[in-house]
Amino acid sequence: MKDATATSLYGSRAANGVILIRTKEGKEGPAKISIRVENYLSTPTKDVELADPITYMTMHNEAVLTRDPLGILPYSKQKIDNTAAGLNRAMYPVTDWRKELIRDHTINHSVNLNVSGGGKVARYFVAGGFTQNNGLLKVDKKNNFNNNIDLKTYAVRSNVNVNLSTTTRLDVRVNATFDEYTGPISGGTQVYRNVMRTNPVLFPPYFEPDADHAYVQHILFGNFDDGTGNYYLNPYADMVRGYKAYSRSVMMAQFELSENLDRFLEGLRFRVMANTSRNTYFETERAYLPFWYQASSYNKLTDTFKLSLLNEDGTYAGQEQLSYAPGSKEVMADFYSESALSYDQTFNDKHAVNGLFVFLAQNRVTGNATNLESSLPFRNVGLAGRAAYSYDSRYNMELNFGYNASERFHAKHRWGFFPSVGLAWTVSNEKFWEPLLNVVNSFRVKGTHGLSGNDAIGSPTDRFFYLSNVQMNDPNRGAIFGRDNSYSRPGISILRYSDPEITWEISTKSNLGLEIGLLDQFRIELDFYKESRSNILQSRASTPAEMGLSATPQANVGKAEGKGFDASVDYNKVFNKDFWLQGRFNFTFAKSKFKVYEEYYYNDIAPWRSHVGYSINQQWGYLAERLFVDDEEAAKSPRQNFGEYGGGDIKYRDMNNDGQITELDMVPIGYPTVPEIVYGFGFSAGYKGFDFNAFFQGLARESFWINPHATAPFRQYYYNADELRDRPGWPQKLTQNQLLKAYADDYWSEDNQNIYALWPRLSVSSAGHGNNSQTSTWFMRDGSFLRLKQVEVGYTLPTRITKKAYMEMFRIYVSGNNLLSWSDFKLWDVEMGGNGLGYPIQKVFNLGIQLNF
Repeated sequence: MKDATATSLYGSRAANGVILIRTKEGKEGPAKISIRVENYLSTPTKDVELADPITYMTMHNEAVLTRDPLGILPYSKQKIDNTAAGLNRAMYPVTDWRKELIRDHTINHSVNLNVSGGGKVARYFVAGGFTQNNGLLKVDKKNNFNNNIDLKTYAVRSNVNVNLSTTTRLDVRVNATFDEYTGPISGGTQVYRNVMRTNPVLFPPYFEPDADHAYVQHILFGNFDDGTGNYYLNPYADMVRGYKAYSRSVMMAQFELSENLDRFLEGLRFRVMANTSRNTYFETERAYLPFWYQASSYNKLTDTFKLSLLNEDGTYAGQEQLSYAPGSKEVMADFYSESALSYDQTFNDKHAVNGLFVFLAQNRVTGNATNLESSLPFRNVGLAGRAAYSYDSRYNMELNFGYNASERFHAKHRWGFFPSVGLAWTVSNEKFWEPLLNVVNSFRVKGTHGLSGNDAIGSPTDRFFYLSNVQMNDPNRGAIFGRDNSYSRPGISILRYSDPEITWEISTKSNLGLEIGLLDQFRIELDFYKESRSNILQSRASTPAEMGLSATPQANVGKAEGKGFDASVDYNKVFNKDFWLQGRFNFTFAKSKFKVYEEYYYNDIAPWRSHVGYSINQQWGYLAERLFVDDEEAAKSPRQNFGEYGGGDIKYRDMNNDGQITELDMVPIGYPTVPEIVYGFGFSAGYKGFDFNAFFQGLARESFWINPHATAPFRQYYYNADELRDRPGWPQKLTQNQLLKAYADDYWSEDNQNIYALWPRLSVSSAGHGNNSQTSTWFMRDGSFLRLKQVEVGYTLPTRITKKAYMEMFRIYVSGNNLLSWSDFKLWDVEMGGNGLGYPIQKVFNLGIQLNF
């Protein structure tokens, strides 16, 4: 729900919409048992294609020479020839790191059981489930532990409804989910990323023990000593050297008591609900320190070599025994209560009146606070009301309000009042519509308008805007004094200035909708909406230096607007007792733009730099015209201030004609990074015992960017928060990116000066790379796609057969997820966007059975 009348009853966090989840409840009758068992095979939808090792070496040499003709080549002709000839793979390795680390498929399992039933006094629904998800990683039998991804999930749910009396009902809902995980220390995504930034010809994953190492107990991991004392990333060793284990528990208990107050006033109801939840998480890591070996002294005649241990002793020495390191721990408790008084009555069969008052309160605390502010309870309270009137099932009017309080704001802005109104006209219930009912069996027009408030602005560690945040012991503001400068004291700094004027972010929402029924078979819903956001919290772009501020102030200065429409068409028809058909189509278009944005005033010098009028998810970058033809053209073009560049590097457009490329030349490029169009369509059909359904999903008007750092051949790259070290404080392991086959097939070279090649001129240094890695249209791609999301075929045994086995129903089915996709982007699965080198999206084939007793 996202219109103002629907969200007004749900408090201060409803400005972004509300998702309601209603769980199953038991029904009066004998116990009914349902069992579902599934086994599914999972495999990547698409793997990134890499160039072969020989191409890797020759292009690596070319990358050196094209920038420095006198540069030292990384690979000799002898190494390239011997590798191509297939000589000893310990000396001339050819490592398919993905094949060494990752299987092409895995098999997972799930079981679900639920029991429901009850009598006139009490009804119950109890469900339990178990799922085991296994990773695609290979396990080394030399280890005495299994570090492949193994995630076991246990889920339990119990809903009990008790009639305490003829007017009083008690509902108790309890559910819990428990995760138990073991897997590689760095995680599955990191394993894939490591494969993509490891040289395939520098060393093998490990060496088989020779005579000199026949009694060595540890794995002889391959590596390379480049003379700097640092070691390269060996993704195989990084994966198998240890494992991470974590446990997560999410438990929720809900208690609801409702009372029928017809004895006082017919149609009057009261209910009170309390809900508490607990989230806990902890992890541990156990690992050993790999021993690194390098092959040398190769004798071609005897095909023998010598293994050298690189880290036998010293700071980075290997270690056979497992070490232990505690990981992160998280604890969170949440309490939510709700009290409601409602009234619902119809007079003279035409006048329907209903009303509702709701009081709600929420309190959330965390055990992982990093400062005083985040350690304090997060609290919200609110009062909401609704009054609705309907005349003769034709004309409807609804008035709502929310009166909510937030701890984040000063007392004078703490409470916010957010009203809304809704009107609807069911035209098909009018007398004049009767001749059309055979064709248009229902037609309804509806509209809503109102306000919603959002207090979830800022960050959890920056909550109380009306209070200053002062660091009383800041060593960066300290002083050293004394006779020998041996005495020091920390200083004081200001992290935030108090601002009692910061207040609610307000959303003004308007909706207009149509509901149409055709031929008693089609149902069409159209919703057009517009939303205006004001008081968006933003940091001030600049403050006068004369103010002497040490922290950047924030203010409710931003304004944004969003508009779009949702459409859905449902088809449902039963042709006869053996054949039925259903279909569905949905389409969403949503567009946004900033109306006011806190930024520098660009209008006189670079109006295209302003965010005003552009999507809140718009990307800015440079317009890439093409690649420079040669060094002479690069020298004569406007200066590009991104380091050394020349022929074959990306040429950017000088937007303001000032003779140089700077940030002032960045323009809005591409579509937003969040799709503006999302759609889906599918159908379900049944014939006798067979059923079949298929669903397609797609999106459009979205752009993403290939990461030019992560995909740059032969270069060293680290992701944000990378920890490619075996122990804290140790240096990061060296990396060297793989070569994508698409780049090897289409790049600028001195022999092929294609100014529209996929990859610019090769480089192993900062020369050219600083210029080519700027955010621009060169690496911008269209994220549109259409995917066959799900297909399922099932068969249900006839009742005459199942009854003999004391079953109500037996169904067997096969299904597939993410089976096909259509997109212009071919490097990896387009749905991964700019994260294509991580853990891939999975294609799943499932076999399941369902039994009801």
